[in-house]
Amino acid sequence: MYSFSNITNLQADLKAGKTTCIALVEDAISLIEQKKHLNAFLEVFEHSAKELAKKTDEKIKAGTAGKLAGVIIGLKDNICYKGHKVSASSKILEGFESLYSATVVEKLLAEDAIIVGRLNCDEFAMGSSNENSAFGNVLNPLNEKHVPGGSSGGSAVAVAANMCHVTLGSDTGGSIRQPASFTGTIGFKPTYGRVSRYGLIAYASSFDQIGPITKTVEDAAIILEIISGIDKHDNTSSSQKVTSYSKEMTVDKKYKIAYLKECVEADGIDPEVKQSILNQISWLKDNGHSVEAVSFPYLEYLVPTYYVLTTAEASSNLSRFDGIHYGYRTKNATTLESTYKKSRAEGFGKEVKRRIMLGTFVLSAGYYDAYYSKGQKVRRVIQEKTKEILNNYDFILTPSTPGTAFEFGKNSADPIKMYLEDIFTVQANIAGIPAISVPCGLHSNGLPIGLQLMANYFEEAKLLNLASKIKS
Repeated sequence: MYSFSNITNLQADLKAGKTTCIALVEDAISLIEQKKHLNAFLEVFEHSAKELAKKTDEKIKAGTAGKLAGVIIGLKDNICYKGHKVSASSKILEGFESLYSATVVEKLLAEDAIIVGRLNCDEFAMGSSNENSAFGNVLNPLNEKHVPGGSSGGSAVAVAANMCHVTLGSDTGGSIRQPASFTGTIGFKPTYGRVSRYGLIAYASSFDQIGPITKTVEDAAIILEIISGIDKHDNTSSSQKVTSYSKEMTVDKKYKIAYLKECVEADGIDPEVKQSILNQISWLKDNGHSVEAVSFPYLEYLVPTYYVLTTAEASSNLSRFDGIHYGYRTKNATTLESTYKKSRAEGFGKEVKRRIMLGTFVLSAGYYDAYYSKGQKVRRVIQEKTKEILNNYDFILTPSTPGTAFEFGKNSADPIKMYLEDIFTVQANIAGIPAISVPCGLHSNGLPIGLQLMANYFEEAKLLNLASKIKS
């Protein structure tokens, strides 16, 4: 079985004839089968993956293969791939086959990536533990009694357990970075608009972003420069130039970094997580970087603002799943109204229904100004304060999460406690800035600790450069 280290080495080995794409696909399928108890994959695209592998092997021989030849990639189950099923891990879309491919999928295929399957996630990307999937929990391969994080839990586990080389997830409030932190992988959320959302099943449209989960920062850079760019199908995608992120990572530059003292010194943070972050700060200082404590007085408003606004958008986005147009339709309905009610009641899970109800409430006539309108105003305040810090510093540094991966069932009975798992990650989505989680140590419980870096709009290259220097 081929031992994958990174995309660059894989490309060299394929050209040297040390392995083949078909062998890589067969290895991946075999490993997915061996580790199926982790429940990371909902479906393996065995036939199409092998067909792609055979064609790519021919391209390699002819010298015409793309930048991602032989790279085995898994897709979160809310990213569309033409002719393949996609369900957002929800019963309401069970059995639905996509009629088109997401722009990110088209870009990956154009560079000869091989898509091997779709990955389990929290239903409609709503969750921080992957306990909300209609198709069962995903297990953390580092300790199967602990959650892998969410909502892109399957995506993080597939990389951590070596079932594929790279995965794509979506990040609405930390759904790439938090599971990356819990599994010891690299999770990158781009600037809002950097990557097209066309073909991503929407949760909250002004927050969602697609991004990679990888083994190395360099691999994240390679994937990001391929999937980024303007897209005629997505009016929120940016025309900002896409640079060669992987080549710019070699720059040896000293940066000015702010760490948010309210995050690092918070009472609820695990002492070992705090110490690991402080150790990284000391290491950065010792290596010539300037690191200073900065106050962020709006920490307590991040999670309420996030949930008011995202649930409002979710209640609108999920109205299309009605039992009429496509997807699940109840067999117990007798009228049009009962078709709507029963299809949605039976098709959606508990957490999705909770967020739809909350979103509908904050958008209702009597509460719109008190909640949704106020939430938008607070979002602007948070954006302005974040920009103010980043106008004076190159980066903002925080822990990725307050603790390491928690045990199954620990937070699921208390939605508020679960929502607070996102306290350090939602800022980047509220502000629309890029952020990355990188491993920065190991807890005494044997689970990884993640460090988060945030940068100004479209400064992905600079962010990846510093992230590549963090010692794990």
